[in-house]
Amino acid sequence: MSTQQVDELKDLRSRLRGAVQSKDYEAQDQAHEALYKWLVASAPPKSMSSLRENLEILAVAVAVAMACRTYFIQPFKIPTGSMQPTLYGIQHIPIEKPGLMDRFPLKLFKWAATGQWYREIKTASSGTFTKNGPGTGQSNDDWLIRIENKIYKIPKQGALLPRQGAYVSKGTVLWRGLRVAGDHVFVDKFRWNFRSPKRGQITVFDTDDIDTLQANTHYIKRLVGLPGERISIDPPKLLINGNPVDTHETMRKIMNQTDGYGGYKLATGDITRERQLRRRTDFFNLVSKEYFTLGDNTSNSKDGRYWGAVPQGNMVGPAVLVYWPFSARWGSTK
Repeated sequence: MSTQQVDELKDLRSRLRGAVQSKDYEAQDQAHEALYKWLVASAPPKSMSSLRENLEILAVAVAVAMACRTYFIQPFKIPTGSMQPTLYGIQHIPIEKPGLMDRFPLKLFKWAATGQWYREIKTASSGTFTKNGPGTGQSNDDWLIRIENKIYKIPKQGALLPRQGAYVSKGTVLWRGLRVAGDHVFVDKFRWNFRSPKRGQITVFDTDDIDTLQANTHYIKRLVGLPGERISIDPPKLLINGNPVDTHETMRKIMNQTDGYGGYKLATGDITRERQLRRRTDFFNLVSKEYFTLGDNTSNSKDGRYWGAVPQGNMVGPAVLVYWPFSARWGSTK
């Protein structure tokens, strides 16, 4: 401020102080009003103050969200069907033609509520159809097919595929239907700092340093074995120390093959480790700070039967809530 502004401020401050000391309330109001007007005139608001304030609020909100994600609650989406019917991964439902809610803009509301999105897979160019050839074949539940130099990933169920070697025109529909988003859950990263994991909890863990698993990713399975236990499978039963598990409701349903569950099954397919649960006589002995996890749908799950135990340090937390989409599974997990 200039010397004149400093002198004016001192005079206004002295005037207000004198009015306060004399207990002259009318003089106080007048001195306060004069000081306020002087401050507004001498210190105008900064340019783009609203934008600055909104950016500050946004920065704080992002920081709080990142802190919650790191230490308390983390969202996680189910990519596959290894936990069905408890939790669903991404699905493809073939339909003959789109309905009213599958057309823009109503499809946006349908997706927001149910996670369903209508899509058509069409050929981008004309050419010869090849289902089996270099770079093509079957990948999980999808076909990888080739038309000229382009490869298409087609859901196997409901695929409208031409015969091998047929000529296909540009714009030919290879698949139409609904892509349904997998269940999205919240994982409680705070609880296991104070409590030990419990049998039956749906568990998220990272794959670092676990044999045969890709690093820097996360899996979601059900925790079935605790440190010090012996794990084996006698289909459809899961055995802990030689006895069927009967302490958790969903695990009982799996073994009794009720409500859509298919029982616990032995490992099949390519074997990459010497110790696998491939036979009724196979078992895993868990040592201190080791846990054992299985998918609820062991017919379609790569889990502890193939790669063994999960170290305690890899355990992220239990999945506690399905927050999207709004289906029959919405709410707390079981």
